[in-house]
Amino acid sequence: MTFTYRHAHRFVVKLALLLLASMLALPVQAERIRELANFAGVRDNVLVGYGLVVGLDGTGDQTMQAPFTGQSLSNMLSQLGITVPPGTNMQLRNVAAVMITADLPPFSRPGQRLDINVSSIGNARSLRGGTLLMTPLKGADGDTYAIAQGNLLVGGMGAAAGGASVQVNQLAGGRIAGGAMVEREVPLNLGAEAGLLELELKEADFGTAQRVVNAINSEFGRPVAAARNSRVIALDGPMNDNSRVNFMAQVENIRVTPMDAPAKVVFNARTGSVVMNSAVTLRRAAVAHGNLSIVIDTRFLVSQPPPFGDGDTVVVPDTEIEVQEQDAYLRVVEGADLVDVVNALNALGATPSDLMSILEALKASGSLRAELEII
Repeated sequence: MTFTYRHAHRFVVKLALLLLASMLALPVQAERIRELANFAGVRDNVLVGYGLVVGLDGTGDQTMQAPFTGQSLSNMLSQLGITVPPGTNMQLRNVAAVMITADLPPFSRPGQRLDINVSSIGNARSLRGGTLLMTPLKGADGDTYAIAQGNLLVGGMGAAAGGASVQVNQLAGGRIAGGAMVEREVPLNLGAEAGLLELELKEADFGTAQRVVNAINSEFGRPVAAARNSRVIALDGPMNDNSRVNFMAQVENIRVTPMDAPAKVVFNARTGSVVMNSAVTLRRAAVAHGNLSIVIDTRFLVSQPPPFGDGDTVVVPDTEIEVQEQDAYLRVVEGADLVDVVNALNALGATPSDLMSILEALKASGSLRAELEII
């Protein structure tokens, strides 16, 4: 028997159903609070900077199409005491203008090293082998928090000759491990005011917030936690720094069973992916699904005049249009759990694109008990 794409698709669907069934059979596991929530203020801060990469092997920006590269180089050289005459057309091929991004972790101190990402913003063909010159990295407030410099590591490679080229992975971006040094810390007085701390749930839910409060108070044997809303939980922590750190570590390791996530179906319009969680259910409904295909075929015929006659040879298009519509029958769909829902939808034989339209129609009819989200 020939193993076709349809057989492969059916095999993948069956395997997915088995995995889903096994997952649904598992009991709900309690999670540590550190997976469910974060302390307010304990977060990363994004940094960004503009700089130059030099030392490229003729793969840098073409200054005619990227004039900002030449301007940046002229400004840098002037700061080093080198004056470039105005109007000079520098034909640079070994320099590229780049943007640098980095994340500044909480409690970072001056002298700490950060990993940075370097991305070309001009028309450079490759940043491979380049060196990033000293670049200040600024935060959202416009202040400089780190300085970046170093040799790029580009994961891709490519070659071109005689009009043919080959490329593996991306060449217009690279990474420098430890390529930035922190010069300024972000001030954070965590719980310094009367020992008050705030715990923020990653997913707002009143039931989960109540369970977290009960678990924390039960762990400490006194009311140290109180929910302010479905996301924020106030904590009465110690005043001493060391005791506060121990208190926060103990809170993070408390295990809580979160509430079940609400029923949701997520569409990825770019890739055609459809993902639904285990809370999705289908009320009884009838669906008719069929495909309409239109095929347009154009053939070009040559019309020639008779011998020794007046006239010109012309090309005459001959177009044929064929419309095909597959038969569609009403099918009953219904499902009380995820496996039943998947089986009911697979019985329609719909593609992911068609499935989006079917699910939207089921939602509009009231049969689909889930929230639809398009990303």
